Amino acid sequence: MLGFDGNSLPGELAEYLARGLAGVVLYQRNFTSAERLQKLTAEIREAAGRPVMIGIDQEGGTRFALREPFTSWPSAAELGQLGDVESVEEVARAIATELRAVGCNLNFAPMLDLHVNLESPVTKDRSFGSNPNLVARLGAAFDRGLRSGGVLSCAKHFPGHGDAAVDPHLDLPVFSGTMERLESAELVPFAAAVAAGVSLVMTAHILLPQIDRENPASLSRVILDGVLRRRLGFGGVILADDLGMGAIAKRYAPGEATVQTLLAGTDVTMLSHDWSAVAPAIAAVRTAKQEGRFDDDEWHTSLNRIEHVCAQTEALSPKPSIDILGCTEYQQLAEGIRARLR
Repeated sequence: MLGFDGNSLPGELAEYLARGLAGVVLYQRNFTSAERLQKLTAEIREAAGRPVMIGIDQEGGTRFALREPFTSWPSAAELGQLGDVESVEEVARAIATELRAVGCNLNFAPMLDLHVNLESPVTKDRSFGSNPNLVARLGAAFDRGLRSGGVLSCAKHFPGHGDAAVDPHLDLPVFSGTMERLESAELVPFAAAVAAGVSLVMTAHILLPQIDRENPASLSRVILDGVLRRRLGFGGVILADDLGMGAIAKRYAPGEATVQTLLAGTDVTMLSHDWSAVAPAIAAVRTAKQEGRFDDDEWHTSLNRIEHVCAQTEALSPKPSIDILGCTEYQQLAEGIRARLR
């Protein structure tokens, strides 16, 4: 799943889509208006000629959220403070409707990391809170809302950032939690999401030395296959967060990281910001496949998972009107929640 610079679809990316790319991740840098975003998502679909994932970050708040004309939604921290399951589901359904209006079908949310370290640059304002059961309930509500609005959700960042203090965009966080700690806290929201049928789970670039002392979670078979697949029973798509983040890029070449995360059990890898890493990553996977490093049964099972999820992306039609963005109803919903917190 690739990101790109500019606000028009690059020819090389269009070729990758035609050849089977799982999807595209979009950022504010890729569009100057809602109309332009709508046109871009249509170009992505046309280039692919089949259902593909078109993902974007719309968590609410300010850090990972879309600007006007999209509605300015409360942050996860505000929703967690309110603690109202019905309101969270209503907000998520409205978010999904706005995303569908511009052609996006995957939201990289809900974020299920616990806000344990109050100074954490990852969870501050973006987490529903520190209580595992509250985060589980609100995360499940957010997932239900997105899906009822016709957009895929993506629970992140598995298995949670715990009390780590380092931003993985910059370097590799370390969380010394044991499996017992994880099962009593960090994994609770993810287990609830899996039980509720979430389609995608995004992994965290974080080292958990008590569980796998060698590999970050996103590159760890112990964590992805052993914990997420076998212990939690997740049967959907595992999505590796951007492999260009400092946590990974400072330690692994693009091809090495991509091959290792696939060997660990990832279905879809993301390269979001460094186009120069794309060709080496694809070449490395091709070579590894030719050398027989991937189990054939796992490979085909993974492809089936991806195709199943992609098929879900076009389940609802017709698309809402773009006039829904920032409409009075949604503005009143957002402001009503903020008023209840004052």
